[in-house]
Amino acid sequence: MGVDYYQILQVDRNAKEEDLKRSYKRLAMKCHPDKNPTKKEAAESMFKQVSEAYEVLSDPRKRAIFDKYGENGLKGQVPPADAGASHRGVFHGGASRAGGGGTAFYSSGDFPASAWFNPRSADDVFAEFFGCSDSGGGMRSSTFSFSEEAFRTSGGGGGGGETHASRGGGPLKAAPIEKKLPCTLEELYNGTTKRMKISREIFEASGRHMQVEEILTINVKAGWKKGTKITFIEKGNQQPNVTPADIVFIIDEKVHGVYSRDGNDLVVTQKISLVEALTGYIVNLVTLDGRNLTVPISRIIHPQYEEVVEREGLPLSRDPTKKGNLRIKFNIRFPSKLTFDQKVGMKKLLGA
Repeated sequence: MGVDYYQILQVDRNAKEEDLKRSYKRLAMKCHPDKNPTKKEAAESMFKQVSEAYEVLSDPRKRAIFDKYGENGLKGQVPPADAGASHRGVFHGGASRAGGGGTAFYSSGDFPASAWFNPRSADDVFAEFFGCSDSGGGMRSSTFSFSEEAFRTSGGGGGGGETHASRGGGPLKAAPIEKKLPCTLEELYNGTTKRMKISREIFEASGRHMQVEEILTINVKAGWKKGTKITFIEKGNQQPNVTPADIVFIIDEKVHGVYSRDGNDLVVTQKISLVEALTGYIVNLVTLDGRNLTVPISRIIHPQYEEVVEREGLPLSRDPTKKGNLRIKFNIRFPSKLTFDQKVGMKKLLGA
């Protein structure tokens, strides 16, 4: 008696395509030999059975033959004498029935001999399933990881293989793996070098999987904006018949305690009193590159007033010798009340 593929895949006989996929994904991940190094032989056997069961049940023709005649009929062997009695077609064993090496064939039935099953490699079934899945691959997504090194150096140096080139056509390619790369405004003003540690799976020369760690060096250039993408070509996990995914780092800006960014301009808001707004005020700031900047303001400061200091903004990424502006805005604190004498004095001061 042959094996029961439904039992192996842990689904009932009415299982739909999504049920088969869900069960295969769970079982294949659970019993994959690379996930069971201490029980590799047993895992390989189970992995092969699960892959074979999925290959049969996910193919409507193979599944129909298996439902009628079981594993033996599916693989071209002669079924029991009564197995085909109620069906229009019958198996003829030819030389194989006599114990020779001939090939059995199915005559006048619903399924041609070409539908008979010769199991593929379990690794091929696995690679095809995960390489084509919407999620980008079970083992690929579950084993790939990032960790950011907690240091940075001054700007300059090479980009460590970074590129913005895209690939078109060719073999099936896994979806890009994207990760935000948070940067301070100081880092985006001066430029910096960041290092990201990745852990991924590759194939050894023997064809076995192995996990490796690698440091990717990212040269963050002065003036880069939020959303800038740095792509490392094919640095994702390797799988058979699938081009590894690109790794894409996306620049993100950390919130700054003093400045905000508007394009290449820097914006800062100063809280001042009404007296300071009317009599003059001196702005003291520490720039993103560590300089002390003093900006005296002698004009009367009204709520919409904005002081612009040219070339004290962020560098332009395409030409770091050019910079945006520093825009200073003001939040004027008006007194909640005035005494009678203060009101008289204000009227005299303002000529009202």
